[in-house]
Amino acid sequence: MARGRRPGDADTREQIAEAARLRFAELGFDRTTLRSVATDAGVDPALISHYFGSKAELFATVVDLPVDPSVVIPRIVAGDPGTAGERLAVFALDLLTDEAKRTRIVSIVRSVTSAPESAAIIRERLTAELLAPLARAIGADHPEYRGSLLMSQIVGLTLARAIVRIEPLASADPRSVAASVAPALQHYLTGPVRPPDDAGAPGSQDGSPP
Repeated sequence: MARGRRPGDADTREQIAEAARLRFAELGFDRTTLRSVATDAGVDPALISHYFGSKAELFATVVDLPVDPSVVIPRIVAGDPGTAGERLAVFALDLLTDEAKRTRIVSIVRSVTSAPESAAIIRERLTAELLAPLARAIGADHPEYRGSLLMSQIVGLTLARAIVRIEPLASADPRSVAASVAPALQHYLTGPVRPPDDAGAPGSQDGSPP
């Protein structure tokens, strides 16, 4: 919410926020309009700007991560670092199994693929608040780069399994899918990587000769 804006009535604000969550989840950022949110909430469109500012500010306010990083990161880091990718894979598939959490993450992925304004917000949320700190907590180098690689895998998995619904992936047993994607996530977490700035450098992280 923009600074300096007067606090709004809590009920009206929550009506708008809930309507916006549902619209963003159903249509993504690009196809959601402030007028449609106002209609769903039963309020004047001007109230959305009054309480939240622009559509991007509304999106940033109502579309939160479906999990609490302070809870998730310790669960994935705990135990053998060599199996952290498996724990992350199970966690990601559990998100897509839980209906409420799936709705929120599908909203996030739809919005990432529909508009650059929302993509920037989501990159910041997923990478800076969850995935890069996860890589950092496990003691990996280049945590921001690793976080972006993890995001590419998880966003792609969500798109294929829950939005485009590519078969047989879409209906496969979650534990089987988790076992299949775990090695890639493990590599992104702890395996050798070569960030773009290191490309061509002698002794690069991926072990290739100079």
